[in-house]
Amino acid sequence: MQKVYKDANSALEGLLFDGMTIMSGGFGLCGIPEKLIAALRDSNVRNLTVISNNAGVDDFGLGLLLATRQIRKMISSYVGENATFERQYLSGELELEFNPQGTLAERIRAGGAGIPGFYTKTGVGTMIADGKELKEFDGETYVLEHGLRADLAIVKAWKGDHEGNLVYRKTARNFNPMMATAGKVTVAEVEQLVPVGALDPDHIHTPGIFVQRIFEGQSYEKRIEKRTTRA
Repeated sequence: MQKVYKDANSALEGLLFDGMTIMSGGFGLCGIPEKLIAALRDSNVRNLTVISNNAGVDDFGLGLLLATRQIRKMISSYVGENATFERQYLSGELELEFNPQGTLAERIRAGGAGIPGFYTKTGVGTMIADGKELKEFDGETYVLEHGLRADLAIVKAWKGDHEGNLVYRKTARNFNPMMATAGKVTVAEVEQLVPVGALDPDHIHTPGIFVQRIFEGQSYEKRIEKRTTRA
């Protein structure tokens, strides 16, 4: 199976359709699939449900898809850095399914592991639990959360080989690895594409069996969401 593609546009060819659900990896602006998000914008695919830790910022990351109104619904845990998101949500244009961050991570992991649901204490007694099934275990109340799957998962890694084995760096390991397991199709962009055998097997974070398409991106911006420096 040929997994290597020349760029983001060719890697997404034949996969996109209006109304699809997409998982987009990364944490804040760290480790996001920059090139694939830009290719989604250029494709003009619409009415998307996007599962992601956050919604990017106004002019970068998933903010690009919000600006073009290609996203219908976000399933997220943090959306506080995007004024476009705020305007669309408050005006009723954008639907939001809000999740505690750990719950979102576990919903994605569960979906990738074939687990349809799980119980957690997080959110019990708050609006997060409204309308959801509650159950007692050992005298404590838990809320049922469902696993998440997507038509497409787009992820970003530091290195990858021609079989789709991936290695992430630092914070980019948040959300990317579990999303790679939870898409019907997973497309990975990498900073360095290396031959099979070049990666230490003990250092591989995502086995290639989860990745259907891969390409090497160029000229990454790697923006910093909030720059903090010492006086």
